[in-house]
Amino acid sequence: MTLKSEWEIVGAPVDPDSTDRLFFTAHEWATVEAATARIMPTDQDAGAREAKVVVFIDRYLSGIDYVYAAADGSGFLKITGKYADAWRARMNEMQNVYRHGLAQLDALAEAKEGKRFAELSDQGADRVLELLSGAPKPGHVTLGTKEPVTTFLQGSFDEGLDFFSALCLHTRQGFYCDPVYGGNKDQMGWKFIGFPGPKSLKDTMDGTYSTAEYFYQGDFDWEDLIPQLRAYRQAGGTL
Repeated sequence: MTLKSEWEIVGAPVDPDSTDRLFFTAHEWATVEAATARIMPTDQDAGAREAKVVVFIDRYLSGIDYVYAAADGSGFLKITGKYADAWRARMNEMQNVYRHGLAQLDALAEAKEGKRFAELSDQGADRVLELLSGAPKPGHVTLGTKEPVTTFLQGSFDEGLDFFSALCLHTRQGFYCDPVYGGNKDQMGWKFIGFPGPKSLKDTMDGTYSTAEYFYQGDFDWEDLIPQLRAYRQAGGTL
């Protein structure tokens, strides 16, 4: 077993403006783009459509060529042997989840709205996604929100997820991923949350990019934090 640092690097960073489809059909591509645009919609800021989340998801589902970006961002690690077998099995399962899920999404759209999902208005698409998810559309999330907002909770693994949950997860990942994976075009996702990320992964290796300036500089007295922690606990917070 070799270290990932020793794996062969192949390919190149994904072009977010590419219209080449590696997994989705043309109709599936349009449907996923429309669905992700309702999960992370465009308003005064860019949403999933502008950030090219559909490109990220298409490449992710296409097989094993876009799983691990090389540390310098020049391409992707070539997966071989048992690693490749395991990833192919995982991708085959998620591919089936998407194929069946997209068909169900269209069936619900036609039954509820009389059109396929990609042809619906924003309001119609939201109604269909509510049917698919089995839950009402989440309200605005603000600081202090106490109600469960499970579709906004960030995770990293999609094994065993149903279609809607996987789509929500992949939408977030595509919006906030490193641009090498095809999403987060022009770092739109990072700019949205005020994260000054590296221009490329290479910058994280040679010291060009550093987060040192965001760390607290100077002395810190932990006793100053005790009143704030006590107030936080009294307000119902947990550590």
